[in-house]
Amino acid sequence: MRVLRIGSHELVDESAGKETEKSDEVKRAIRCGGEGNGRCSPVLHTGQSAKMSVDMNSQGSDSNEEDYDPNCDEEEEDEDPGDIEDYYVGVASDVEQQGADAFDPEEYQFTCLTYKESESTLNEHMVSLASALKVSAVVAVCEDMFPEVSHAVAKLVLVSFHWQISEILERHKSNSVQLLVEARVQPASSKHAMVHSSQHCAVCMQFVRKENLLSLACQHQFCRSCWEQHCTVLVKDGVGVGVSCMAQDCLLWTPEDFVFPLLPSEELKDKYRRYLFRDYIESHFQLQLCPGADCPMVIQVQEPKARRVQCNRCNEVFCFKCRQMYHAPTDCATIRKWLTKCADDSETANYISAHTKDSRFAPHVTLTSHHCPVNQPEAQIPVCPKCNICIEKNGGCNHMQCSKCKHDFCWMCLGDWKTHGSEYYECSRYKENPDIVNQSQQAQAREALKKYLFYFERWENHNKSLQLEAQTYQRIQEKIQERVMNNLGTWIDWQYLQNAAKLLAKCRYTLQYTYPYAYYMESGSRKKLFEYQQAQLEAEIENLSWKVERADSYDRGDLENQMHIAEQRRRTLLKDFHDT
Repeated sequence: MRVLRIGSHELVDESAGKETEKSDEVKRAIRCGGEGNGRCSPVLHTGQSAKMSVDMNSQGSDSNEEDYDPNCDEEEEDEDPGDIEDYYVGVASDVEQQGADAFDPEEYQFTCLTYKESESTLNEHMVSLASALKVSAVVAVCEDMFPEVSHAVAKLVLVSFHWQISEILERHKSNSVQLLVEARVQPASSKHAMVHSSQHCAVCMQFVRKENLLSLACQHQFCRSCWEQHCTVLVKDGVGVGVSCMAQDCLLWTPEDFVFPLLPSEELKDKYRRYLFRDYIESHFQLQLCPGADCPMVIQVQEPKARRVQCNRCNEVFCFKCRQMYHAPTDCATIRKWLTKCADDSETANYISAHTKDSRFAPHVTLTSHHCPVNQPEAQIPVCPKCNICIEKNGGCNHMQCSKCKHDFCWMCLGDWKTHGSEYYECSRYKENPDIVNQSQQAQAREALKKYLFYFERWENHNKSLQLEAQTYQRIQEKIQERVMNNLGTWIDWQYLQNAAKLLAKCRYTLQYTYPYAYYMESGSRKKLFEYQQAQLEAEIENLSWKVERADSYDRGDLENQMHIAEQRRRTLLKDFHDT
């Protein structure tokens, strides 16, 4: 239950949203997600995934050096019963979808592959391309020592062109030599392919027997000892495909079967295999490594898009395109730019918040412990905008009602809620100064910071609401369990409450990521449409949040009707603005 504590008093958050007509029929069913295939969503954990991070490195691990074990067990980890496990599964079936409304803009087909399955897929592509290109004589090395060179070269060609076989074959037909040059397996001109009569190593300058001189297609000859040291150092540094020729300005890559015999130990060879596998997967346009910690799984799709995928082993949820946290409707480049800006400017925002006073915070009054929450600085104590009594928000909904003066107001802007419940939810729209371009540089900088703080505060507020509503979800689970134990119905009878909490988290998660999108959006008619749909979604989310936390006061039809409205608002916004 959402309560604002004021010493011995409380502020109760009540919804003032308009009532909507109930849908004629709301179907209920439990849909179980397929193992390894299908659609998925972000996983909201009370203390983990709901936490917004402005550190790009915390969005997902890019280091998979030790990320696979061919013999790893596929055991599932136990989940915290208080977490929102997957708030996309089992929800859509509780929200009736018919006709055009049944379209889900987030629907995305994918498959989770194990290491062996991924390796098999890569090998099939490699064998197919090697046979088509017939590149067995591309690399000038002794075929007795390297009989499978054509397969290794085929892999390098595939990596260079992101494993798009159709494109490679087309380019091979038009200009096969240029294809191999761009793939860095053949020198650009014949002068680099001259056969050197000297038996001196170009690195150590020692006289070496001819059989101990090794070279790539460029014919830059070096002794075996120098090649061994070169490959060993690069592999220890984590290089896979990028092991190249030692000659200055020579960009040729070394095929893997050229490198393996030069590595002195099995440990190094195992590392090299891992790095090759990592590079092969990362270069493949249809594959992505799971960014979960120590997870060996690979996600495969048919058409690469910035869509939500979920690993069936570690349950990590991420954007397929950038491997960061799922961020619809914001695109990958924009969310990367936003998180970088937050990392650079968040301390400035924190300083301003901690050292300035606005209408939300209490005036310069000494407050004793029974008047307000303890351990809060004087400047950070929010108050009711009408009676100035100290308040604390510990729920997700932003529509507040003071239990003392009965004033309805918005938590974000402290404005009268009547203006928020109207046709246009104004609190989510930033009103820019049209004359700012004619003002001083200092004024423009101040306006830019004001705009950033407006969107950052709302982004952060919805993130905190997600964490608070995860606590609500846990209380709902406990309430359902208690009712089932007291024979007040079965789990199926009360599961709609759990699904409502999941849908609320799903909608608010999308709403949170609309603010980076709006921040970078150019002014114009399209932005006005986006802000209108964003406002409509926010208004319905606040109504749903109110009803979820006070589900006992509403019948099931009211709750499911509000679920339907909120989900339709969310889908409409994504359909119009995601990937457009």
